[in-house]
Amino acid sequence: MSWETIRAYDFRGAAGRLREGLIRVRDGRAWRWSCVVAAGLVGGWLGLALAGQVVTPIGPADVTLSLSPQWHGETVVNVAPLGQLAFDTHNAPLRLEATISDIRLSAAQEMFADPDAINRMAAGIGSDLREGVIALIVRSLLAAVLGAALMGLLLFRSAWRALAGAGVSLAVLVGSGAAAGLTFNPSAIAEPRYTGLIAGAPQVVGSAEEVVGRFSEYQEQLAGLVGNVAMIYEATSTLPVYEEDESVVRVLHVSDIQLNPASWSIIRTLREQYAVDLIVDSGDLTDRGSAAEDVFADEIGKLDVPYVWVRGRHDSMGTQRAVEAQPNAVVLDGDVLEVAGLTLYGAGDPRYTPDATRLNPTLQGVAALGEEQAAEVIGSQEEVDLVLMHTGTQAEAFDGVVPLVLTGGDHRRSTRLTDLGTRFLVQGSTGGAGLRGLDHGTGRPTPYQASVLYFDSETGRLQARDDIDLGGVGLTSAQVERHIEADPDRSLGEPDPDAEEEGREDRRTP
Repeated sequence: MSWETIRAYDFRGAAGRLREGLIRVRDGRAWRWSCVVAAGLVGGWLGLALAGQVVTPIGPADVTLSLSPQWHGETVVNVAPLGQLAFDTHNAPLRLEATISDIRLSAAQEMFADPDAINRMAAGIGSDLREGVIALIVRSLLAAVLGAALMGLLLFRSAWRALAGAGVSLAVLVGSGAAAGLTFNPSAIAEPRYTGLIAGAPQVVGSAEEVVGRFSEYQEQLAGLVGNVAMIYEATSTLPVYEEDESVVRVLHVSDIQLNPASWSIIRTLREQYAVDLIVDSGDLTDRGSAAEDVFADEIGKLDVPYVWVRGRHDSMGTQRAVEAQPNAVVLDGDVLEVAGLTLYGAGDPRYTPDATRLNPTLQGVAALGEEQAAEVIGSQEEVDLVLMHTGTQAEAFDGVVPLVLTGGDHRRSTRLTDLGTRFLVQGSTGGAGLRGLDHGTGRPTPYQASVLYFDSETGRLQARDDIDLGGVGLTSAQVERHIEADPDRSLGEPDPDAEEEGREDRRTP
């Protein structure tokens, strides 16, 4: 466009036409109704925020229930001072939040004195919750409608527009409530997400073996949760949750510690809080596998439970010998061994990447080695419960051979259940990826991750797991997500047409 054309253009006329168009839009019906809708939504939200709460008795507790809009629908239970539990109970833009406001000591003491009180409480807790939710819905509808109507009156000075805004708020809330009711999943209480102090995680989330045994009993699950909360308020975090149960083997899965000394305090805390029977480590204990790093393995000997380990690609044979020297260590390198009642097979990563002069095998070579090792396990006719390796490339050949494969190497947790019945679980970095975890340009370190796995001691099959993400000042906060195996005794080697991919992230080959 030439300068003469620009000078000849009537900018004042264009500005005037634009202003006139905006005035027509502002004065038009669509604009007025858009404002009414916006006022109804904002006023309804403010009404919910200010008055959308009720206090209702549930079991031995007085619980404050509140309703608020949120894109991702969930039910949240605040368990101060220890943390928060969240459940994916519905698919609707509503958040139901419950906060324990008071514990009636007489009812709580009755539970402590009589272990069967929780089971008796299950019969009435469902009706308590139902009455509380109904009261919350009624109050929320009134609060949202009143808030929208007041907002309309303040903005428009028109009773009709105020009523229209109230109708918009009512319609949105009723529609969201209907969607929540249609998509409500009561069994979601068996798979909570916990965020809070790490010391409180086992007490709040509860016993996995009880969840597995009573998976379909929603009322009993809810009663157990309320019972846990009552016990926490009465005795904070000092009450043991896990009793001696010979039918369950608890395994702590860690990986990619990479010379981070903070990992040992994390592992010790998790071992004590979850009363684990053994620890499995899928490699990369060190950063460069040097002789100076061998002393790092001495911390293994202080853990007082069997420590099963395989060599990662940052671990040398010197690292392996340092681990073997620990009295409680079990190093797997092409071996099938029984530890704590479970039959395990494991092998080290054939690569050693810190040594630039070493000719490491290609990914195809790593995969070929895994195929040879899987053939050896098949030929041995051993009933292997789980395979422990560092990289998924090497472990892929065990698909359909064993029910569970544990690996590491990705520094990010993921899982998938294949058509052949094998679950692959990639553990994140229990060392926050070491010093490398800070080298991402974001200024945020890699999260510290570990999992507690619960096995049936008779079948050796995984029943449930708690995935644990650690963070916060001093690594005192935790997020715990419980996952239940829907079909722990599934058959292997035959494709299941109903099998679902459950991985949050596709497993990436390192």
